[in-house]
Amino acid sequence: MAEQPDPTTPALLTAEAVGHVLSISTRQVWRLAASGQLPAPVRLGRRSRWRLAELMQWIGAGLPPRDEWARLKADSER
Repeated sequence: MAEQPDPTTPALLTAEAVGHVLSISTRQVWRLAASGQLPAPVRLGRRSRWRLAELMQWIGAGLPPRDEWARLKADSER
């Protein structure tokens, strides 16, 4: 049986929360996102959010740049 997610843990993170997870400032999160060093965010209207599960996988993969991360995800889905 699949483990149920903790309802108190958000599935989508703000830039502030991503900064907390990565131990960097919110400003640095936006810099990394703009330069393609973070996984692509999910857009909700004008807002950007990052998937917690994807960030944890990205960290486990060694923090690859966005284009390399996209290739790794595509390869793992095949």
